[in-house]
Amino acid sequence: MDSKYEDTKKSAIIGIAGNLFLLIIKAMSGFAFHSQSMIADSFHSAIDFFSSLMTLIGNKISSVPSDNDHNLGHGKAEYIYSMLISISMIIVSYKLLVQNISQVFFGNEKIEFSIYLVISALLTILVKLGLFLYTMFNYKKHKNILLEANMKDHRNDMIITFFTLISIIASKFGITYLDNIVGIGISICIFYSAVVIFLESYNVLMDKTIDETTRNQILEIVKKYPEIKKINHLNASPVGSKYMISISIFVNGNMSTFESHRIANSLEYRITSLDNVQLTIVHVNPI
Repeated sequence: MDSKYEDTKKSAIIGIAGNLFLLIIKAMSGFAFHSQSMIADSFHSAIDFFSSLMTLIGNKISSVPSDNDHNLGHGKAEYIYSMLISISMIIVSYKLLVQNISQVFFGNEKIEFSIYLVISALLTILVKLGLFLYTMFNYKKHKNILLEANMKDHRNDMIITFFTLISIIASKFGITYLDNIVGIGISICIFYSAVVIFLESYNVLMDKTIDETTRNQILEIVKKYPEIKKINHLNASPVGSKYMISISIFVNGNMSTFESHRIANSLEYRITSLDNVQLTIVHVNPI
């Protein structure tokens, strides 16, 4: 198996174990001491657990090599499962937002300060820091959107739990309303992250073209060939986390077939060597 898929698999398995552990301790302490922010935080861990599970499944499917039915492989599975993750995050964030707003105006249950809530929050921050650093390391190696989604989840969970910790400490001094405010803030953070992941997945599934930086890199490569008089089109289609590039070039009509194809092959090789390009097809025309 490609190292990209192997590293993603390991990140997913570690994420599943870590998030399940945090989900249990946060839910137990949150419900036991009526902390709405910790309960919301536990729902976020449930989403993270689901995200890691979807990462494992999506990675397994996307790692399947190309076949007669899927000539360019199964890479887009990454984006389908990332979209499922984002949709689940949107649903949970909405429910948490409604619940916490309701608690602000009509709730009778107030948070009870407990050292167990503090320990749960600190433990979450430490575990999430480790998961974040490990996932970020693998994401920088492979630029996998599934790893990116999980990395952002781990980072957001650290930030969210930090504010949860503040609300818990504030309750020690009788400032209980902060617990619900933090719960509302957590809901909004989950929703925002979900929308970002959803749009990124949607753009790839809808065959959004390459970014301007990569396009300019390709054009700069083309300029290094004085034999190429002009190009007719430069199209790009996403294939998983990379792109398939199609480009038509024009060369002197008197050039030999061998020479024109040598240029095309060289151009294909150099463009495909770019980090986010999987395949390049060059069509040669006479001018």
